[in-house]
Amino acid sequence: MTVFLAVIGVLGVSASGPIMAATAAPALAIAFWRNALGAVAMGVPALARNPRAFTRLTRDEAKWTGIASVALALHFACFITSLQLTSVAAATALVCLQAGWIALFNLMRGIPVAPRALAGLGAALVGVVIITGFDLALSREALLGDLLAVAGGALAGLYTIAGGKARATMSTGTYTSLCYSLCAVLLLGLCAVFGQPLVAFEPAAWAGILAVTVVAQILGHSVFNHLLAVISPLVVSMIILLEIPGAAVLAAIFLGEQLPAGTYGGLALILAGLAVVVSGQGRRARTAALPPAPPALGGDID
Repeated sequence: MTVFLAVIGVLGVSASGPIMAATAAPALAIAFWRNALGAVAMGVPALARNPRAFTRLTRDEAKWTGIASVALALHFACFITSLQLTSVAAATALVCLQAGWIALFNLMRGIPVAPRALAGLGAALVGVVIITGFDLALSREALLGDLLAVAGGALAGLYTIAGGKARATMSTGTYTSLCYSLCAVLLLGLCAVFGQPLVAFEPAAWAGILAVTVVAQILGHSVFNHLLAVISPLVVSMIILLEIPGAAVLAAIFLGEQLPAGTYGGLALILAGLAVVVSGQGRRARTAALPPAPPALGGDID
């Protein structure tokens, strides 16, 4: 059953990029509806279970939830816009650099990062240079899409760090429903500022918005949240990396994307580099969970 759910989860997150790229609606509107519908889906059962949890937030819980919400809103704005400018394969790979960004943010916060994780990050960055170089040869629009995807990955890393702080004392239902709700409000404001409509779309566009909510949010992210309770976070993180080739394959089949041969080399480098980064972070987490080693033996600090 676990393997079956993992396959469903990978297909769900892999389909996110192709579905949003094929949805004929403004980027901010897609992001708004995805979060608004997700907030309802998560909030109703959470309210039924414990309505008081929403009115008894500590200052830290409110602060970290707010930071996570802003980061998530800007992440969606950047990522979904990038899908409309560059290839799905490139945008998905670049936004998945969030694992590398988390490692960099940890370095900035004085948290040691394993040398092997830094080496993996270097390989992933070489992959970024390869992809952006080929996209620059194609068009400046594609390069802009790449840069937005990279920014989306950094914002996803910030969202993950802030969410981890908030989730230390908050239930999944309370946190996600509050985060998605505030994110939707922020995106609603951005839609107003940039004059992007929220309604009057073709039926096909509404089908795409509903599909990305159900497929990516429920069958993708929610499945992985469940799997965290039965398999290790490291294994889940490694499985999620399959989104990179998964999105590329689905985009090639359903959207007919044809990429320069060199771009696939960049995708492979990013995938391999991120796998090393994630495994390095997993070793650090396992080491931290063990009893301290005797001083004479030294410690394996990642």
